[in-house]
Amino acid sequence: MNDPQDPHDPFETTETHLERLLGRALNSFDLPDSTVERLGSALAHSSALHSSHHSASLHRTTHRHTYLLPDGSALSLWELVHNTGRDGAFQHELYAEEAEARLAASRLPTGPLPGWTVERSNGRALDDDDDLELLSALLARPIPAQPRMYVPDNSADHARRVLRRAENADRPGEPTVRRLRLAFAHHITQAFGRHCPIEGGRDAGFTLYEHQFLLLDGSEVSLWEVEHTATPDGRHMCEVYDSEDAAREAMRHRSRVR
Repeated sequence: MNDPQDPHDPFETTETHLERLLGRALNSFDLPDSTVERLGSALAHSSALHSSHHSASLHRTTHRHTYLLPDGSALSLWELVHNTGRDGAFQHELYAEEAEARLAASRLPTGPLPGWTVERSNGRALDDDDDLELLSALLARPIPAQPRMYVPDNSADHARRVLRRAENADRPGEPTVRRLRLAFAHHITQAFGRHCPIEGGRDAGFTLYEHQFLLLDGSEVSLWEVEHTATPDGRHMCEVYDSEDAAREAMRHRSRVR
């Protein structure tokens, strides 16, 4: 079956289809190396629309691409397509697991949340101090307790990919990297998410995730991932820290971007 999102020659080879899929994905480097290597020997493929969401501002679809391997097994890639790129351009992301694709879809911005405007109720325009005060108050809110449900799912590789996409120079160092090689299960929790005004008169999105890992020796390690668009050009950026306090301080610092 041909790709429903980007129709091409229905008789294109599986090799060509896979090259096209990997070539247009923004995050293809995040796929596990073992998955990409196995797909290199795929004999046939099939693509199907898995889910679709359309609103006034957001258009989002998820596609499942299934590949037949020489040993008779099947391997799937989950493609998330959305129009949150610059000027509404469509962007493509690839994931090895449906759960990862669903989590990525939940992170997509849906526009400013109700109540977030450039003026307060008394009509006075927000200045820089007001913006920072409002963001700081939100960051200080307690996080509701959530049960941990560890999932054994190639967790050491998940930790490696989280650290690899971190752009901050003070991300966790080699001692943490070595410990996380012993991870065999993990759990992801969204601790904070909000669009808010920053310096420069525009809105930016801030999301904080805790990636909790259970190690073979029974101990636990958390990585705190900050995703935001508080960059000078508004691009999406990921930062990773080894403590919640450091991650929240980074969000406060990023809210001052000009």
